[in-house]
Amino acid sequence: MRIDLITLFPECFDQPLSCGLMQRARVSGLVDLRFHNPRSVTVGPHHTVDDRPYGGGPGMVMLLEPLAKTLRALGWRDSAPGPGRLILLSPRGRKFDQGLAEEFAREERLTIICGRYEGFDARLENLFPTEAVSVGDFVLNGGEVAALSLIEATARLLPGFMGHEDSGREESFSAGALEYPHYTRPEVFEGLEVPAVLRSGNHAEIAAWRRQESLRATSAQRPDLLDKAGLSRTEMDFLRGLPRARPGRNLFCALVHHPVLDKDEKSVAVSLTNLDIHDIARSSCSYGLAAFYVVTPFKDQLALLDKLCGHWVSGPGARSNPDRRKALELVRGVESIAAAVSGITERCGQAPLLVATSAQGAGSLGFEDLRRQLNERPVLLLLGTGHGLAPEALDLCGAVLPPLRWAGEYNHLSVRAAAAIMMDRILGDWR
Repeated sequence: MRIDLITLFPECFDQPLSCGLMQRARVSGLVDLRFHNPRSVTVGPHHTVDDRPYGGGPGMVMLLEPLAKTLRALGWRDSAPGPGRLILLSPRGRKFDQGLAEEFAREERLTIICGRYEGFDARLENLFPTEAVSVGDFVLNGGEVAALSLIEATARLLPGFMGHEDSGREESFSAGALEYPHYTRPEVFEGLEVPAVLRSGNHAEIAAWRRQESLRATSAQRPDLLDKAGLSRTEMDFLRGLPRARPGRNLFCALVHHPVLDKDEKSVAVSLTNLDIHDIARSSCSYGLAAFYVVTPFKDQLALLDKLCGHWVSGPGARSNPDRRKALELVRGVESIAAAVSGITERCGQAPLLVATSAQGAGSLGFEDLRRQLNERPVLLLLGTGHGLAPEALDLCGAVLPPLRWAGEYNHLSVRAAAAIMMDRILGDWR
């Protein structure tokens, strides 16, 4: 594989790419690294490669002409296909991961552009078929360190790079999961023993143990990877049995029937809906919420709610459908939001953070941020009926979640559908 690196600081690569397996790969010709400094194609005594940005602002921007000359000398011609793939290292690019490393490893040639200063003149992407790639959500002084990560992750997948061909296949991320733990001599060190299964000589048991340990580590540290792990039913059962944090125990939701808005944006009270009660209760149970409050100021509505829940919790429905009973047991009827807050405060010893939901306007708290809040305090999620929560309800809240489909043209989900989506975004298994 040939890799052309366009960089203002080629010396950054001298030591990291001249040791270990990478050095051996370069000597053998498996990896051909070539460095191209845009300064070399500039004229004038200072060999200028940057200038001030149009519109003002701090920092400098890399000049377009030296970069364009360097790329064209390598065979890149405007937006036409060129030699291999042209990678532009940028924090706004596609996230670099093992899958992308595998894609790059199938190429015969890569060209990598390392940025500096405030970045590139944006017209570079209009002139050449660049692919923006990011190594993570953080800022570096330049693209050289990011390029080192990309080169090593890609090169080690080339046949012949690793000493043992299975090494690359069995490492973290290769099978959608983190790698299992490794042990070597001595068998006992300061009272800590190598697991007996690894000393058993039973290769089937060792393989099974390694897979379980890989899944255990992934569940604890990077559960987001498990969607790609190709889990069997047995592996799902294994993961289900692992102890783990249950943040839903600190999350409460309230279906508010007053104060809410009508179509004329007046503050009103609306009637209970059987379907909403059932479906939100089932979602609350599925995601492990602590309780589901139904807020209405009307005594006859509260009595109707008691009758509905009673049928499923202690009446004939409890015997015919125990799953429905378990969900409806979470329902608490209260006459006001304040009564729900009081009940949660008494139960948790701490007042909850009230978080509103709205299909309109901007949110002040993201779903991941709300999940983190659950580690510190109880949270009461207010779900509005009618045409949404009234201003007096919103005024009680310390935060508002963003609309579920703020970028869409149609944003009118039923409250029960929206509730399920929000619970999944906050408490989904792999979050």
